[in-house]
Amino acid sequence: MLLTAAAPPPTVEVSVTGLRSTKGQVLVCLTTNRKAFPDCSKDAGSVRMAVKAADAGNFAVHAPAAGTYAIAVVHDENGNNKLDKAIFLPKEGFGFSRNPTITVGPPSFKSASFAVAGDMRQSIKMKYML
Repeated sequence: MLLTAAAPPPTVEVSVTGLRSTKGQVLVCLTTNRKAFPDCSKDAGSVRMAVKAADAGNFAVHAPAAGTYAIAVVHDENGNNKLDKAIFLPKEGFGFSRNPTITVGPPSFKSASFAVAGDMRQSIKMKYML
């Protein structure tokens, strides 16, 4: 009798460019839940991780399964595990999969989403408002 192993979950290779420093960490959120984007804290099924800023040039995120995902990243320079704001503007850097144009507020899930069917790559450019 042959046992077939389930296919391993897909891997998204992520490269973050444009960090203004290597201080702190990059908080990463991978989600399929459009209502929980870009704040994964409302999505129990999301993949959340922290990567040292110095290592953010290239790292892997393991998607739970094939599907349509979006990624949000925050350069948490002071290491307090959240995006610091001054009034309404983020004081720390942020970025999204597919690098959508940012006007007022975060982009839509649709503008940042991409299909994951197997291993793939996303390059995310950081933006800083202040």
